[in-house]
Parts: sequence; structure tokens; C-alpha cells
Amino acid sequence: MIDILKFRLGYGNQTVAFPDGPPRFPARFRGRPVVDPSRCEAGCAGCAGCAEACPTEAILDPGTATMRVDLGRCTFCGDCVTACPPGAIRFTGDHRLAARTREALVVSRDAPVLAEALDGELRRVLGRSLKLRQVSAGGCSGCEAELNASGNIQFDVGRFGVQFVASPRHADGLVITGPVTENMRLALRQTWEAVPAPRIVIAVGACAISGGPFAGSPVTCGGAAAALDGIPVDLYVPGCPPHPITFLDGILRLLGRLK
Repeated sequence: MIDILKFRLGYGNQTVAFPDGPPRFPARFRGRPVVDPSRCEAGCAGCAGCAEACPTEAILDPGTATMRVDLGRCTFCGDCVTACPPGAIRFTGDHRLAARTREALVVSRDAPVLAEALDGELRRVLGRSLKLRQVSAGGCSGCEAELNASGNIQFDVGRFGVQFVASPRHADGLVITGPVTENMRLALRQTWEAVPAPRIVIAVGACAISGGPFAGSPVTCGGAAAALDGIPVDLYVPGCPPHPITFLDGILRLLGRLK
């Protein structure tokens, strides 16, 4: 037992300093993309090679002055970077990607994407805790794994009062992953209805936001918003899958805990 205690003390504190300090990311981490249309126009004259390379049609108006990237569709694969002239599209290390609206996920300039907080009354009802029921609606388990990692010792989302619960009856809202297959549509709707009001919806990952690589498939609904049909999504967390810090950043901004 003494040896175990010594080992544990030597292990130190493994929880990231975020949000009080800089988060740690691996060297291969890809954050928010930035578009420089001037390099694209000079180098490829609107050849649209980046759009052809993109597997999810995330590049809008390729090769023009209004070229943009839709984070809700982007899988952060990097194929567009290799297909474009140097510097036309680059991925930054900025983890701030979550947004309150679908339109805010369409980016071009080098500026962070910052989710706005819920209205004051809803934040008052939720208090300083947030209980979430996660629903995997046809996901590949990538986003699900990262959400699971958000609760481990390194990221510890529980220190902010955020917990994943087993029953929608105990939840304040849903976290949805996957493109929502037709076989999961009814189950998702019933889970939503089982959550006591007021309730929120969080779409995590490209599949839950736009359908991802499965957009247009006849056996999927094209994401959470389309599947819930009229029920608004309160927070979009892009990525394929999103990093746990991106999820934490979005949640804390949604709760008004980050300015």
C-alpha cells in the first residue's frame, strides 16, 4: 500500500490547466481552419481542387474571394490543404470551434469561434450543474470516445458540475452524436421527450451537425436538427471527432462560465 501511495504522489496532477491555463494538444492537432482567397486566386484561378478533394463538401465558393469553410461539415482531414496552393487553406491550433448557431460555423477569416451563453433565466434554472444524456445515433464511436475522455482524469469535466447520466429523466439536455439513422430517429425523439423541460440539445461532431460523410444517404436523417424536426439545437461542437477541450470550451461558454 505504501508503494502504491508513493507512486501516486510521484504521478502528480494530470488534469489540464484549462480554462485557467493553456491546454495541451498533440503536435498533429488540427484546429480552426483559415482561408486566404488571395493565395487561392493567384495559385489556381478558381480550379476548385480543394472542393473536389473535400469528402464532405465543406469548401464553399472555392477559388473565389468569398471562399469559406463550413466547420459543420469539415472532418479536418487536411486534404484541402494539399490540394490548394501553399497558404490558401491552413489549420490553426485554435480549439475554439463550438457555436450557438449553424451559420456561425461557416468561417474564413482568422478569428475564433466563440459560443454565446444561454439566456439568463435558463442559466438560473440550471444553476451551476448540467446533467446530460448522451445518445449515439448511428455514430462510429469516435465522438463517443472523446466525450468519454472528457470525464477522465486528464480533462475532468465533472469539476465544472457537468455529468453524463444514464436516464433522460435525470438530464437537463441531450448530447447527440452520429448522423441519426432512420432506425434511431424515433428513439432519439422519445429520449428528447423524456427529458424534463426546460431542456437543451447539443450536437457533437460533423455527423450530428450536418450528416458528415453520410449526408444525403437515404438511411440517415442528416444530423440532429433535421431528425428532431423543429426542435432547435442549442450548441454545435464541430470536429471528426472534436477534442475534449473543444467540447469543454463550448459547454463552459454555453453556461456563461467563460467570457
